[in-house]
Amino acid sequence: MEKFEVTILGCGSALPTTRHFASAQVVNLREKLFMIDCGEGAQMQLRRSRLKFSRLNHIFISHLHGDHCFGLMGLISTFGLLGRTAKLHIYAPAPLDQLLQPQLDYYCAGMDYQVEVHTIDTTRFAPVYEDRSVTVYTLPLRHRIACCGFLFREKPTLPHIIREKIDFYQVPEYAINQIKNGADWTTPDGEVIPNRYFTRPSEPARSYAYCSDTCYLPELQEHLKNVDLLFHEATFGKDLEKRAQETFHTTAEQAATLARDSQAGRLCIGHFSARYEDETPLLHEAQEIFPNTILARENLTLKL
Repeated sequence: MEKFEVTILGCGSALPTTRHFASAQVVNLREKLFMIDCGEGAQMQLRRSRLKFSRLNHIFISHLHGDHCFGLMGLISTFGLLGRTAKLHIYAPAPLDQLLQPQLDYYCAGMDYQVEVHTIDTTRFAPVYEDRSVTVYTLPLRHRIACCGFLFREKPTLPHIIREKIDFYQVPEYAINQIKNGADWTTPDGEVIPNRYFTRPSEPARSYAYCSDTCYLPELQEHLKNVDLLFHEATFGKDLEKRAQETFHTTAEQAATLARDSQAGRLCIGHFSARYEDETPLLHEAQEIFPNTILARENLTLKL
């Protein structure tokens, strides 16, 4: 099975602590790296996670609060120092392009690579990136400013060839790719051998959803149905639900309820308030609703 991993670089919230870095993650899909949010310290955490800078070409920013984007300029500058030449694509709400350009002009003049900012619409569910392996969608969220999450849906791979049957019928190499794409095989004697004889199904396509800062939104279920792994903010416990409502955040109980109702495979909660010295109560609160819940932590890698 091809690699599909999520590495947590930071899972804290707005106030810095000695226990957590600000929000940042990396999705590794078939050795292509995609960053989600880029809080302070993200590049240090990339080093610690032993992720290769050269394989990161796309960064998705959920919203423009500092704990989700203050690490961008440092990372962009470091890429320049490393001699990067490949274009870096950043997908973010407006007005990141306007905010970033003066800093690029001042700190990165003469840099050998381009930074292209793609402005995204945070109000609708829509694809914002696609390649041969994955489609990335925006997930409309509700926070104090324009904000969205991201859904990574892997594209199905071609069926697996059953080599012994290919050999038995002496199928030439040039025809194997046609069979993988659904063709039957006709022998030199004119016998048609059905495609299903030569192939077995590939592994099911996988999916990962990242729900950044938001109040509780039950309507997300329609987009998260059967997602393999859901990361959802759980800034507060249910005893602080009023505070969560005031600040447009979610409790651990609410995050777990969404995971349960979406029939997610696993739930990882994060974006913890600085008030918590121990997030175990948040974990227990979520597990009462959705048992397959874990706590985010720095440099944790989750395999799908």
